[in-house]
Amino acid sequence: MHGLTNTSPVEAADAVVIGAGVVGLAVARALAMVGREVLILESQSSFGTGVSSRNSEVIHAGLYYPTGTLKAELCVRGRAMLLEFARTFGVPHRVTGKLVVATEHPEVPAIERLWAQAMANGVNEAELIDGAAARAKEPALQAVAALHSPGTGIIDSHALMTAILGQAQAHGAQLALCSPVLGGAVQPDGTVILHVGGDEPMHLQARSVVNAAGLCAPAVASRIQGVPANSVPSAHFCKGHYFSLQGRAPFSRLVYPVHTAAGLGTHLTLDLGGQARFGPDVEWLSATADGLSAVVPDELPLDYAVDERRAAAFEQDIRRYWPGLPAGALLPAYTGVRPKVVGSGEPAADFIISGPQQHGQQAWVGLYGIESPGLTSCLAIAEEVRNRLR
Repeated sequence: MHGLTNTSPVEAADAVVIGAGVVGLAVARALAMVGREVLILESQSSFGTGVSSRNSEVIHAGLYYPTGTLKAELCVRGRAMLLEFARTFGVPHRVTGKLVVATEHPEVPAIERLWAQAMANGVNEAELIDGAAARAKEPALQAVAALHSPGTGIIDSHALMTAILGQAQAHGAQLALCSPVLGGAVQPDGTVILHVGGDEPMHLQARSVVNAAGLCAPAVASRIQGVPANSVPSAHFCKGHYFSLQGRAPFSRLVYPVHTAAGLGTHLTLDLGGQARFGPDVEWLSATADGLSAVVPDELPLDYAVDERRAAAFEQDIRRYWPGLPAGALLPAYTGVRPKVVGSGEPAADFIISGPQQHGQQAWVGLYGIESPGLTSCLAIAEEVRNRLR
């Protein structure tokens, strides 16, 4: 195991967080702020290189998620926490507003259902508007109706992670890079021994472990003996492509079509410089064929290349709400992979926060399927994890 032996010394640890994406960093900060001694283990050579750096960087308002789910609750609460954090620590962000558009009359009932969902979730500022009002806000838009979400925004995800990590470290947390968790076991006394590889292999005996390994979270959990198998969901992976716009977009708000089962459609987002990008689309990856569900964290064989042939489909989707998109104006940008806990064709799943109340192991919390709105919800997820470990 990368230099580890059974005779290697076991070092005591208080709280260990596996994964230094935005959620793992937020969890580390939350635990450190209540006096826990926190060690963050990251398999890569830098923090935030996975899901956290390959998304739309949107601050979601909480429109979409069924009332009573973790996604709905933590998104609404997390958005308020995120905006306060960003203002306090100077994280670049902007509340742009968003229009979710119906481009033809048969889509209007879906917009109305979305508005009702937003009201049920407490997103009271969301409003239904007709096509004329939508075009008054965004003249280049094609829409017969829209849901206006004035509270949606954008944020610099790397600056956010840097600020959260800085706060965690200011409260004593430490970050260990190139430190993949290769295995481990729950001990009779309830602690967890972790076998950590990398340049400086070690055994850690931790009082608390939070598995925030993102795409690898189910694989990591499956390697820890004593974590009940029925508490670990199967891993599914959904790739999304992004294309950027050559030239400046005639929009000041984000624009989303009516959402689909796997994602929120080929939407238009803006970066903090006003540059437009589109995506993500939906490409399901085969966990079995690609060997993705049973690999160690530093060996996930994902192909992040952009398939430029998808630009034609993007153009077709975008012209439904922006007929004026110039031909050939899309440039390949990047891709990301969503950590799903259900497969293609299945209903969207909630976040899974599997703690002592769910599986009985006092020292272990597993975070699974933390896709969108995970960025928006990160501080609220961290608060939830901290409370469950109490």
